[in-house]
Amino acid sequence: MASMKLGEGLGARLNFFAPSPDGEWRILSVNPVTGPSLPSTDLTHFSRTTVTPPTTAESSWILRGVTSNTRYVTNEERDALNAASEGLGRPQATRAACIPIRKMAAWWALSQQERRDIFETQSHHTANSMPYLPAIARQLHHCRDLGDTDFDFVTWFEYAPEDADAFEELVAKLRASPEWKYVDREVDIRLERV
Repeated sequence: MASMKLGEGLGARLNFFAPSPDGEWRILSVNPVTGPSLPSTDLTHFSRTTVTPPTTAESSWILRGVTSNTRYVTNEERDALNAASEGLGRPQATRAACIPIRKMAAWWALSQQERRDIFETQSHHTANSMPYLPAIARQLHHCRDLGDTDFDFVTWFEYAPEDADAFEELVAKLRASPEWKYVDREVDIRLERV
């Protein structure tokens, strides 16, 4: 049996995020929230792509993640999220946030049921997010599944400029939740469509 390279065969599920010379997004800010930031860059544009990523010669850092099944939700919660959500790439959604995070080893030492309890029963992650849909579109990308040790997830959000305050409210609620006590690295990258 032939061996596969990491990420091979994932197709459009594998996404790359990086500063680039000609990306469709302009970098507005890169701010560390918890732990170290990403290396600084002179590039002012940003790309999110499912095709060949920029090389490290072009970009000082590259994030990658794979979309996967929805985790830590019941069938009813998943159905409600899907019904209230709209996809990425809407013309009015000219703002974006790329937020990579890493959780502590203590999070991963918990059972899936214990993580579910913190995620939803204590933090109300899904319930607190519902009022912001469909104005804020989001997609979670798993980095840990690809063997990444810098980040466990990259969350990509898109929204219209008039929904910027709502996005700040959402992010503040999530960061104030019990779940976020397990985050030991988070970087907040804000973007504007070119």
